[in-house]
Amino acid sequence: MKAAVFYGKHDLRVTEIDVLPPADNQVRIQVKFCGVCGTDIHIYEGEPGAAPVVPPTVIGHEFSGVVSAVGRQVTRFRPGDRVAADPNDMCGECYYCRNGMANFCENGIGIGTTCDGGFAEFVTVREKQVYPIPDHLSFEAASQAETLSCCLNGIDLCQIRAGQSVLIIGAGPIGLLMLQLARMSGAGKIIVSEIVPEKRALALKYGANIVVDPAGEDLYAVLAANTPNVVCVIECAGTIPTIAQAIRSAGKGATVMMFGLTAPDAETPIQPYDIFKRQLKLTSSFINPYTFERAVEILALGKVKVDEIITDIVPLPEINKVFNDSAYRRRGKVLIRI
Repeated sequence: MKAAVFYGKHDLRVTEIDVLPPADNQVRIQVKFCGVCGTDIHIYEGEPGAAPVVPPTVIGHEFSGVVSAVGRQVTRFRPGDRVAADPNDMCGECYYCRNGMANFCENGIGIGTTCDGGFAEFVTVREKQVYPIPDHLSFEAASQAETLSCCLNGIDLCQIRAGQSVLIIGAGPIGLLMLQLARMSGAGKIIVSEIVPEKRALALKYGANIVVDPAGEDLYAVLAANTPNVVCVIECAGTIPTIAQAIRSAGKGATVMMFGLTAPDAETPIQPYDIFKRQLKLTSSFINPYTFERAVEILALGKVKVDEIITDIVPLPEINKVFNDSAYRRRGKVLIRI
């Protein structure tokens, strides 16, 4: 089968590899679409992702497709079923799994990181990681269940209450998902800061009350004029300046969710006294514990829209264009058609 194999920094090759038969408890999926995640870009650049990647490995972890074969012990799926899969498989036995923190599993398996992933014609996963998708949900949208599941973990940790003001920094794919989830969570006034005009327009369409161009407007003045207290700031850009901006923008008693993934060695100064005076809660979100089924349900119900977030669909043989040309990522979410 054809697969995009990561051999090291800036070395991603579309090549032929063997199709593996599923083990007794596994499902083999014929991949339809696999999204390009910021984690994939970090891996390509030779940086750590959510888990160590030892070349050669097929990367890609946001995928949907059709079951092509099942192992002897599989009972919930059969060939032809439409599915999406959670790429994170936890052991259930380590300290973290036994204490309700499975996202920190000491023996976790990551499809597309610790083992071969979705930038391939077929991928094999354990049955417990596979979720059915309804006929009306497109494979393109279903491929984003993993992305949405990670956002769900983040929005849960924000603990937004009805009527509270929320600031979202960055209206890329993650920011636009967070915007829709914040609205679902009952947020009152939602303010979105984004430099790209097209993304600001989409933020308004998806429910933002106010959009700000931080390159041409004073974000802090806009906040002061429109809300007495920003109770939650969700940083989705993953840069040092925007993280500093998120902390500065937070109101008294606010939660600052640092969701955007920075470079591993990035550092930012903080002022503990300032955090103390405002009683800020600085937090982050790591992968997607116990949220994948909810993500599939939300997509199936149409509660969250992803069609306009997906801006480019690129065939597998041309995948290197996406990793080498940042214009793709600036536009929005890129899917690889397998």
